[in-house]
Amino acid sequence: MGLVFGLLWLFTGFLQAVHGQGVYAPPTAQIVPSGQGCNVEEDRYTERVHTIREGDTLELQCLFTGHPRPQIRWTKAGASDRLNESYQHNETLRIENISRHQGGRYYCKAENRHGVPAIRSIRVEVYYLDDPVITVHQSVGESKEQFYFERTVFLRCVANSNPPVHYTWRRGREVLSQGTDSGVEIYEPFFTQGETKILKLKNLRPQDYADYTCMSSVRNICGIEDKSAHFSLSNRTAPPSIKLLLEDPLVVNPGETITLVCVASGGDPPPTLKWVRPGGEEIPKRSVIKRGTLTIPAVTMDDGGTYTCVASNNVGNPAKKSTSILVRGLRKGRFWITPDPYHNDDNIQIGREVKISCQVEATPPEELQFSWLKNGRPLRSSERMVITHTDTDVSPGTTNLDIIDLKFTDFGTYTCVASLRNGGISEISIDVNISSTTVPPELTVPRGRSHLISQEGDTVDLQCLVSGKPKPIILWSRVEEGGAAVSTVALMPDGSAQMESYDGVLRISNVTRDMSGTYCCQTSQYNGFNVKPRKALIQLVVQFPPVVEPVYTEIRQALSRAFVLTCHLLRAHPARLLRYEWKLGSRLLTVGQLSEQQGDTEYQVRALNREGYGEYTCDITNEAGAGRCTFLVTGKANAPEFYYDTYGALWQNRPTVYGFKLQWTQMDPNAVDRILAYRLSFRQMGQSRWWEQEIPIDGNIRMGELLTYNLTELIKPESYLVRLTPITRFGEGDATERIITYSPPVNPHLREFHCGFEDEVLCLFSQDKTDVFDWTHHSASTRDTKYTPNTGPSSDHTGSKQGFYMYIETSRPRLEGDKARLLSPTFNMNSKTTSSSSSSSVTNNPTYCFSFYYHMYGKHIGALNVFLRQKGQMVTDTSVWSLTGNQGNRWIQAKVDIHPTAAFQIVMEGVRGSGIEGDIAIDDVSIEEGECKDPPPNNLRSLAPPPSAHIWQLCVTLSLALIGRQR
Repeated sequence: MGLVFGLLWLFTGFLQAVHGQGVYAPPTAQIVPSGQGCNVEEDRYTERVHTIREGDTLELQCLFTGHPRPQIRWTKAGASDRLNESYQHNETLRIENISRHQGGRYYCKAENRHGVPAIRSIRVEVYYLDDPVITVHQSVGESKEQFYFERTVFLRCVANSNPPVHYTWRRGREVLSQGTDSGVEIYEPFFTQGETKILKLKNLRPQDYADYTCMSSVRNICGIEDKSAHFSLSNRTAPPSIKLLLEDPLVVNPGETITLVCVASGGDPPPTLKWVRPGGEEIPKRSVIKRGTLTIPAVTMDDGGTYTCVASNNVGNPAKKSTSILVRGLRKGRFWITPDPYHNDDNIQIGREVKISCQVEATPPEELQFSWLKNGRPLRSSERMVITHTDTDVSPGTTNLDIIDLKFTDFGTYTCVASLRNGGISEISIDVNISSTTVPPELTVPRGRSHLISQEGDTVDLQCLVSGKPKPIILWSRVEEGGAAVSTVALMPDGSAQMESYDGVLRISNVTRDMSGTYCCQTSQYNGFNVKPRKALIQLVVQFPPVVEPVYTEIRQALSRAFVLTCHLLRAHPARLLRYEWKLGSRLLTVGQLSEQQGDTEYQVRALNREGYGEYTCDITNEAGAGRCTFLVTGKANAPEFYYDTYGALWQNRPTVYGFKLQWTQMDPNAVDRILAYRLSFRQMGQSRWWEQEIPIDGNIRMGELLTYNLTELIKPESYLVRLTPITRFGEGDATERIITYSPPVNPHLREFHCGFEDEVLCLFSQDKTDVFDWTHHSASTRDTKYTPNTGPSSDHTGSKQGFYMYIETSRPRLEGDKARLLSPTFNMNSKTTSSSSSSSVTNNPTYCFSFYYHMYGKHIGALNVFLRQKGQMVTDTSVWSLTGNQGNRWIQAKVDIHPTAAFQIVMEGVRGSGIEGDIAIDDVSIEEGECKDPPPNNLRSLAPPPSAHIWQLCVTLSLALIGRQR
């Protein structure tokens, strides 16, 4: 039997779980274009395509459903296309003055933690038509049999567009088409289909010298008007030609003003001139351009280079001429000493050869000249002092001084002087000392400095000691981790591949963990001895505090519960001797040490008390510092989740006021202590004063349970900001806000009518004066059921105890068979769909779906009848729906198609049964134009038993089977 009761408990739990989901629903989404646009259609791949004209405003609305209310995010295909942050999370995506580059596929993603996110897409086509451009190309061919020249002209018309452009040619007012003139051919090259239209004039005739117009059109799609370009062809039409009125190259000194002059020497129509630099390099910003004249004041060496004048008149190819600007100057002077190359020795020795080399970059290179001094006196080439120079057109220029059979008297200071032949530029001089103390460099790392340990944020000095004379520049680089197999180059802290140091010290400020590694210092091949570089390595280790997670998280817990806090160690250096320390506020809870294999630390709370609320911290420390996990343990209730799909939420109360059914669910209500009440705050939009009241809550709130509260006396047509805050023993929880907006009701006589009986005027329903008793307007929160405890609903159809409904009270003095009738308002027929020829023809009149929810629970339930009352020459009542007997303690929806042929009413008749346990209730009545979709059965015989009956039968069957097996 224990197993049987276990199964019963399991099925009961299943029922509660299903009921617990309540109105929670996964999101759905749909993209609907609004605002400006041309067309929305489905392409052959069933993708929705929205077309819009360039420059218009794109508006896409993401219509969604689901509870809790989904969060919306807009994205666009292509990582380089970033949407405006202000529109990313709006229901409406708005792009003003849209450009052609903003076309593409847009996605709307709706997500609400239930089910999979809903993602919908739409392709946006941006239509545009640029002004067409006519270019002219001429060719002259010579016939060998006859001595004459044939001149052929091609007029090419090009216009960028979307959709593809259509071209039309005119000569004067005459429209040209293929075959109308033997001297004219019109065709589209295959490789530019739809983009270029060519008009070919073969063997020019006098009538071909005329005005030509190319009309480009996208056939007024999206309201884009046709555009045109014109060209006058004459016997003077010719491509451009130009000439430059300046020297080439133009050699100037820094600081001078230069002027480049370009003039058109031919071309009809007159060409336009512009200056450009190769590779897209910009013309100096301070330059002044006037027609074909380019003026650059205060020229610098960076302004040097090639400048090109381009002339274009759309006839033939543009004409181009270039000139070079050379800004005179000297830079990058370097030297190196080469010991005797014939002996394997890096030292300078008496009786051996030594070479001193000097190198300078010069502009222009042919003006570069060198001279040598010894101890300040001019030095000329001789048998033992051989001076050589590289060719003058080679850059950088180099001069060498070879000292043959070095003698003691050759020791001294040698100076290399570089200058430009025409003067005007400061010379560069480099001193090189040759003596018995001139020795090649040696490179070492100071003792104890080859392995450095620092902490993040420190300033660290990497030092290499260099001896020798002269002391060379030190080059610093990083050694790639993993050897030569690694293809990536390890960069220096400043992002470069190599850094220079004149004192042998590389200083790294604010060092970070990614700067750890091996650094190499080496002597440079210049400004010193030209020998094999000396190298040394320094290992830098940057320690950093432990990296942990979560850095911060909030945990919501009810009193007396147990829970565990876990702080995860992600990485640390050093990763040994790690200590942890747990605190609640400033109170120390526990300390300990992590082993090298241990990746996290836990703190367990066995039973939470009031003193246990607060901020828990866990510090994991090493030599470099601490990483901290922070947990805020709180008893605050989670935020309420407003329900936006409330059926008939807004109703008319009185002529000047309206009401609103506010509904919500509670996010994770079981996470904390029971919610005792909600603080309801609301204020009229545009005003600062808040009104507050408290909504008490009896019992526990189930997950997904729909809570309801009626807001009344709201002033038409004002909007209100509503804030709802849950309250527990801990205090106030997280609040949620929404805006209530008044909208005038839609005329119920045309398309649809909804009534939830929330207002006092009952949506204009009325009691029948001829019945025995009346229907009662009530809610479960105020109804007294002590006399009939096993009958009537415990809430309205949405599950709200505060929600209203209509019911018949069958207690005394009611007798069996007594009837209560409720009359709907009178509905006029929809004149747009009613046949004017025959008011009695059902086929020519609209069909309406009448639906409502009923609750028929109790052993003495009588009957619920629905009649269609039509107003013609005489009033007739036609039965359209009927049900008798107990249907279980639940709300059930009924739907039935009605076919009125005249103005009509709906009559809801409740009939008292044989006893007092027979209350019948109805709620959420609606009439909508069109047939009912998926109507439920409308009579008792076809109704399935309640789900609970199914499960009870299944449980009993399983129980009997199990008992039989045990026997």
